[in-house]
Amino acid sequence: MPVLKREQSTTSSNSNRVPKLPVPDLQHTLKLYLKSVKHLIPEEEFQKTQAIVETFGVAGGVGEMLQKNLLQRSESKANWVYDYWLEDMYLNNRSALPVNSSPVIVLPKQNFKTNSDATRFAAHLISAVLEYKTLLESHALPEDRGKGQLAGTPLCMEQYYKLFTTCRLPGLKKDTLVTKTSSVMPEPEHIIVACRNQFFVLDVMINFRHLNEKDLYTQLEKIRKKAEGEEQHFPPIGLLTSDGRTHWAEARDILIRDSTNRDSLDMLERCLCVLCLNEPSGLALSDTNRAWLMLHGGGPDRSGANRWYDKPMQFVIGLDGCCGVVCEHSPFEGIVIVQCTEFLLKCMKGSPSKLVRAASVSELPAPRRLRWKSSPAIQALLAASADKLHRLAKNLDLAVFKFTKYGKDHIKRQRMSPDAYIQVALQFTYYRCHRKAVFTYESASIRRFQDGRVDNIRSATSEALAFSKAMTDEKPKVSNEERMELLKEAIKAQTNYTALAVAGEAIDNHLLGLKEMAKELCMETPEIFTDDTYTASNHFILSTSQVPTSEDMFCCYGPVVPDGYGACYNPQPGSILFSVSSFSDSDLTCSDLFVKDLEVCLLEMEGLCCKNASVV
Repeated sequence: MPVLKREQSTTSSNSNRVPKLPVPDLQHTLKLYLKSVKHLIPEEEFQKTQAIVETFGVAGGVGEMLQKNLLQRSESKANWVYDYWLEDMYLNNRSALPVNSSPVIVLPKQNFKTNSDATRFAAHLISAVLEYKTLLESHALPEDRGKGQLAGTPLCMEQYYKLFTTCRLPGLKKDTLVTKTSSVMPEPEHIIVACRNQFFVLDVMINFRHLNEKDLYTQLEKIRKKAEGEEQHFPPIGLLTSDGRTHWAEARDILIRDSTNRDSLDMLERCLCVLCLNEPSGLALSDTNRAWLMLHGGGPDRSGANRWYDKPMQFVIGLDGCCGVVCEHSPFEGIVIVQCTEFLLKCMKGSPSKLVRAASVSELPAPRRLRWKSSPAIQALLAASADKLHRLAKNLDLAVFKFTKYGKDHIKRQRMSPDAYIQVALQFTYYRCHRKAVFTYESASIRRFQDGRVDNIRSATSEALAFSKAMTDEKPKVSNEERMELLKEAIKAQTNYTALAVAGEAIDNHLLGLKEMAKELCMETPEIFTDDTYTASNHFILSTSQVPTSEDMFCCYGPVVPDGYGACYNPQPGSILFSVSSFSDSDLTCSDLFVKDLEVCLLEMEGLCCKNASVV
């Protein structure tokens, strides 16, 4: 019988081709840490921080002792930072998953003329999912290779094997990531179909064979009719998974007191994925509105309860053509989601739907609705979760903006890295809006190493700040030639830090490892980690990520702090798509104003490059 167990870091199928993550040199990290904060804090605070860092790094001191223990840890583990990072980034985080944590892929808008068209699309998609899963099970998925600075380098494939086998369970203080394993005789594999806030079990393997597309269509039609025809009220239990993690853990503890609820939770937590069949949203389906709906379902009054956020992969198909993928982020990174989704879309395009309108000739068991035993306590929890989701949806300020004046090809012609160029543009934009620079996070893949996830590229460099000031401030007057030199320096600084990050030599994972090692050794927290500067340096007002896609789709996510922006971008040959998010209740942010200034900054940078074409 399939069981759930705690997720553990394991080597991937290509582990013999992928090296272990190095532990950076301590003095290198401390020097880079001071450089990354110096221009972002007052001089008085920097002097204090510098003294603390020097004490921490003194020969024979606390830093060297913790470094020695980290090196020992790296010898016994495939990846010395993996567990520390997973807990710090995700499992210890108490925020609700929608908007705050779970990214989404917005698929091309579909033009369904009938409800059956949507069902047909869903059956085609699930058929492609099963084909992809077969590739995973046979380890036949082509090995990913690095691009850019890592061109041709084999990348760790472990994250792919968690797409359909994991589930995040809520805890009172810390969540648990669990993985499904099977014995020799596994139960039939199943997906969960969410429809009208109800959950149905759809077995996708019967008599040791996957259902074909026609059978999937038949089963999904049964589910739709069953959900529509049921007059009995069913509690929208999915709302609970949209709440803060501690509140959801408390609610789950109440739910599992009843055996009916335990059985339903077990089926949800062991499913391959969730298919969410949504009613029409009633909104005009612009890029911004589709992204807004994907991030939280439009709140409890639309499709916000028709989800199960603990599952890594939720495929959302709306009758109005609003479709996408909602991802629980802790098992894998955005590029893995993109690669999987692109495979599914290509599979669907490459193999036209094999459906016919006639009913399946197979004798299929009727899909089973999951049952729930409610109580006044559970009803109160549901009402509280609905209220919080409503406020979360209302508070999300989102702007999806396609910049069409030029794209990555034009940037490359300037002999600049498109990613570095866009990162400098984001720094320039924030400075133009607020006349200051802020701590910034840009995810950098470290999949060239075993169990590699990400480290942080600290894009708010002193060089980017100097360029932003030269482009914005009226005094002192700076010539175009000088501005161009400052832009080139900013691009160079960004490129150099990126190279360090993808090589495993950035500072954030290393500092986290030293901090967690002190905790593991039951030491008092070293002052470097209680210093206000360290706290501020981890408050990322700009949270950014490049998520390139080759299909007509895009990724977006929410900000990571109340007064910040989430900025996801997708460089194309002749355009750049940005998805910028913030919170409406912050007086310090406005997504629409940010993208308007971003367009101005991109145009000014292009104008500068054109004026100095002979210099570039």
